[in-house]
Amino acid sequence: MNQEKVIVLDFGGQYNQLIARRVRECNVYCEVHPHYISVEEIRKMNPKGIIFTGGPNSAYLEDSPTCSKEIFEMGIPILGICYGSQLMAHLLGGSVKTAPVSEYGKAEVTIESESELFADVSKNTVCWMSHTDYIETPPQGFQIIGHTSACPVAAMECPKRGLYATQFHPEVMHTAEGQKMLSNFVYRICGCKGDWQMDSFVENTIKSIREKVGSGKALCALSGGVDSSVAAVILAKAVGKQLTCVFVDHGLLRKNEGDEVEAVFGPNGPYNLNFIRVNAQERFYQKLSGITEPEEKRKIIGEEFIRVFEEEAKKIGAVDFLVQGTIYPDVIESGLGKSATIKSHHNVGGLPDYVDFKEIIEPLRLLFKDEVRQAGRELGIPEHLVSRQPFPGPGLGIRIIGEVTAEKVKIVQDADAIYREEIANAGLDKTVSQYFAALTNMRSVGVMGDERTYDYAVALRAVTTTDFMTAECADIPFEVLQKVMNRIVNEVKGVNRVVYDLSSKPPGTIEFE
Repeated sequence: MNQEKVIVLDFGGQYNQLIARRVRECNVYCEVHPHYISVEEIRKMNPKGIIFTGGPNSAYLEDSPTCSKEIFEMGIPILGICYGSQLMAHLLGGSVKTAPVSEYGKAEVTIESESELFADVSKNTVCWMSHTDYIETPPQGFQIIGHTSACPVAAMECPKRGLYATQFHPEVMHTAEGQKMLSNFVYRICGCKGDWQMDSFVENTIKSIREKVGSGKALCALSGGVDSSVAAVILAKAVGKQLTCVFVDHGLLRKNEGDEVEAVFGPNGPYNLNFIRVNAQERFYQKLSGITEPEEKRKIIGEEFIRVFEEEAKKIGAVDFLVQGTIYPDVIESGLGKSATIKSHHNVGGLPDYVDFKEIIEPLRLLFKDEVRQAGRELGIPEHLVSRQPFPGPGLGIRIIGEVTAEKVKIVQDADAIYREEIANAGLDKTVSQYFAALTNMRSVGVMGDERTYDYAVALRAVTTTDFMTAECADIPFEVLQKVMNRIVNEVKGVNRVVYDLSSKPPGTIEFE
């Protein structure tokens, strides 16, 4: 892709992916890279701008993450955020120290002078702070352009060198005019034109895949979820009958989902795809027997997926390409481009060392979840498929805490079906971003029908989010939760307790594992 680009250098903050997502909302392509990337690599990428993220460290300590001072001499505009602003100040000769008063949460920033970064921003604007250190003295040549009652350098700039910094986080929703600031940076300061458009992305992706595959054959890992469905339709439009979609029913799907996937993508569906359904439930259950650690479960499921695909490919004969619905959060959270792995995905970090295909094609690898949905709409995929609930590649294997068994799968399938039905009945299915039931490994005493029980607890999860990189617990009305609880304990054998997960992301993940 030859579109203009802004890169985010990751210094370990919790909002790093959110920064990239906000820049993309300005129709400017943006991707995340580790802070230690070399100046030579940056030059090769030819970015229009660079953004330093926040992070938990102190810029003045020797072992804190840093970057080459040469980056400031490249002539590329740079925006430092929180730790990134402090690092910029420290490396360029300013003074960074522990703040007399830490700031966490909303703070009113007063804009001190005109700046391209704050064009059309209110003189007094609410911003989100999260810092213990602060810039005591800006580097030579920098001007203070914003302050709060507790922070003398809430923002600074050196326009001649294209260097800007904010102590606050413009990328979070709590910063009232943060998106305007980021837009000012990419358009007014970096000179971007905004060529990241989904229609052109789809068109260019189809063209590049057609050229790559040529006369070869491709095998698509179709789960029936949003990501793999969009990937399958892109490939179908690119190479037609050269594509075969293999749907592995691993026994870890939601209730009746295997039949639903076949109804859409199978021989009687609307897409005219080569479709193979492999019923491999027992095979996966055997592989997962005795396994309790979530990372190990993910990797086992991922490898078994690949082995099944390899077997089916040999039956088809001469398949060159494996197609997967990997999306950008999968890449980032799997530790590719970052120092820390949050989780492995069967289509990224869970791949075995050896894969018997010429090449893996991941047409959605650059996209966030909402961008995938937008691409699906551009492709003409029906809205009920495009907007369906996200579902992890490892399926219910990571919504069952502890060992996976057929009995536990049935429990969580039945409980989840009830939960989803009642959420829809309450009219919440379009406002809650993701919701599902998970099975804990906790068993406790209960009383049902005047008899003692010793059964499992089901956990209900519901979150609201725009990008699936951060999320808040959804405020489900108590009467809805009460109804779900009553139905689950009465209708699902093996359950005598229901709990609701209040955790946000971070510190938790959206999935319950």
